[in-house]
Amino acid sequence: MASVQTGLSRKLLTRVLSVYFILTFIVTIGQIFTEYLSTKSHIESELQTLKNTFSTSLTRAIWEVNIPQAQSIAEGLMELPIVTGVQIRDENGEYIADLGMTIAQIRAPISTGELDDHSGGLFSYSFPLIFEFSNRASTVGDVTLYSNFNIIFSRIEVGIFFLLGNAIVKTAFLVFLFMTAFRRMLSDPLMEITQQMSAFNPEHPEESKVKLTLHDENELRLLQYSYNQVIDDLIISQQKLKSTQEELKRVNKKLDDQNLLLEQEVAKKTASLSQIMLDLERQKDELITNQRELRQENENRQYIENVLRDKNKELAKSMEHLKLAQEQLLESERMASLGGLVAGIAHDVNTPLGVGVTAASFLRDRIDTVKAAYEDKSLTNKTMASFLGEAEQTTHLLLTNLNRASELITSFKQVAVDQTSEAERVFNLKIYLNEVLQSLAPSFKHQQHTVNIDCPDNLDIRSAPGIIAQIFTNMIMNSVIHGFENMNGGIINLVVKEEDEDVVITYEDNGCGLNESQLDRLFDAFFTTKRGQGGSGLGTHIMYNLVTQALDGQIEAFSEPGKGLRYQIRFPKRT
Repeated sequence: MASVQTGLSRKLLTRVLSVYFILTFIVTIGQIFTEYLSTKSHIESELQTLKNTFSTSLTRAIWEVNIPQAQSIAEGLMELPIVTGVQIRDENGEYIADLGMTIAQIRAPISTGELDDHSGGLFSYSFPLIFEFSNRASTVGDVTLYSNFNIIFSRIEVGIFFLLGNAIVKTAFLVFLFMTAFRRMLSDPLMEITQQMSAFNPEHPEESKVKLTLHDENELRLLQYSYNQVIDDLIISQQKLKSTQEELKRVNKKLDDQNLLLEQEVAKKTASLSQIMLDLERQKDELITNQRELRQENENRQYIENVLRDKNKELAKSMEHLKLAQEQLLESERMASLGGLVAGIAHDVNTPLGVGVTAASFLRDRIDTVKAAYEDKSLTNKTMASFLGEAEQTTHLLLTNLNRASELITSFKQVAVDQTSEAERVFNLKIYLNEVLQSLAPSFKHQQHTVNIDCPDNLDIRSAPGIIAQIFTNMIMNSVIHGFENMNGGIINLVVKEEDEDVVITYEDNGCGLNESQLDRLFDAFFTTKRGQGGSGLGTHIMYNLVTQALDGQIEAFSEPGKGLRYQIRFPKRT
């Protein structure tokens, strides 16, 4: 018996600790890998910062064929801790500088905004050098910055050792805690029960009761109560049996004193009385058995009620946690969308501002030249006419690019404010959809996709604009990322109509489409065709909740493989 309970404790402890070891190992590896990716992303951001810092000076140096200055800049880049190699080439692919750990390149690199991995832990970040002048852009060369795995490891080395040490300490503590708890709560009580039951004495059942030193009520306590109740029932039965035997002896003694003439009758009555006593004894045993079963059934029913009550409380808490998690996921998706919008707008605004800076610099140089000619009294009509023409072109270039930047910032500011607020207002749907489309344009400006919006000019609705922006942002970005994954020239048609007091929106693209099983799960949470490639599976689920709950409307999806995807949305305009 002792070996059985010891084996049970060992098996339970082994299984619990095995699951914990596996989970700890997986979580630790995941944290280390996440730390590696995060550090690599930081290095990529630093390389992009170097690009923004040195690209202008390198471009001008190569444009002016100032090779020593370009080589000096390359040597300065090599002094940075994250740079292990630098390659600078001119527009013909000839190397101006090739320093540190690099690899040979066959053709000019095309900047993709991502790191390129190479063998031996080496990775690089390439970007072209473009010189812009008078609305003309010329590629004068390219730059490739190299870094390697050792730099990433040196940054996360302390964190890795800390994670491993933390996992080892927690594991050792939990092993000790589980072993102590199992021995105190299971092994020792079972051993105590086994020893007391083995010492059962039928002659003195009262002394054979189980006595445990438990600090709480559990299944072992119920086992003790049940076993002691059996002992009590046995004692009562023995007492009743002795009493019955003594009564029978007294009756037999009286019968022996009776007249011999009544012996036969007495014998018959004695036999009848014995049968009655047996029946009574049998009925008594049945009654005791029924009482015991009824008591056990009541105890089981009470235990089940307590368990059900606890489960209901846990279920209520789980529903509250689920609702909170759903709200947090919605907010995270909204913030992620706004983050992508900020990145795209910042990149587009940077282009006209950069052109404006270049034009202003050129105008300042020309003013200095004219000023010097004026002070030397060598200023001619031809020089002045040339300056006025160039100044007019430069100021026109400045105004055009600054107006473009102002339009982008105004559109972004309105859409960004709406996406972070759920306040309702009356707005023109067509104008607002064009603002949303303008804010999304940087996300696919390098692709030949077309978005057509057909909406009545005077359609005003009352709603939270952030909800409308979130819905159409998700639909358009899903088409660009998923539907147009391997194609160029995608077409999106957005048709808005009024039907009585409702707004009916038909959204359709000519992408790759979905099969029947994917379409059935399109609005399910965490369903995505980009699992493991950055897809969260929450975009369409959040879109469904926004239409059906926030807009009090309906949404349906239709698709076939190779025939694109179509959404049908209907909601009240509430003007």
